[in-house]
Amino acid sequence: QVQLVESGGGLVQPGGSLRLSCAASGFTVSNYRMIWFQQAPGKGRELVATISSDGSDINYVDRFAISRDNAKNTMYLQMNSMKFEDTAVYYCHAYVWGNNSWGQGTQVTVSS
Repeated sequence: QVQLVESGGGLVQPGGSLRLSCAASGFTVSNYRMIWFQQAPGKGRELVATISSDGSDINYVDRFAISRDNAKNTMYLQMNSMKFEDTAVYYCHAYVWGNNSWGQGTQVTVSS
């Protein structure tokens, strides 16, 4: 059974940092492309960063960095120099065995 569990969200001031985690079970993260999405209030889910099975990564927000720890079977999103517009629910995603798998999301709020 594939499961993704996000954590690490919370309240942060502008300019601050957060690291989100996505713990996976039921499959091996290093064998699949993993993705972070964000969904801001009133908007659809938008792509934030991806990491492929070979470890190559694409960060669509230059203040963010995606990574993974194969030993922990966990993916991360390091968010730096955060801005008000980073306020969103962040979801991790994997396409495993022909199915889209999503975590429950973790809320990130940037506020002074």
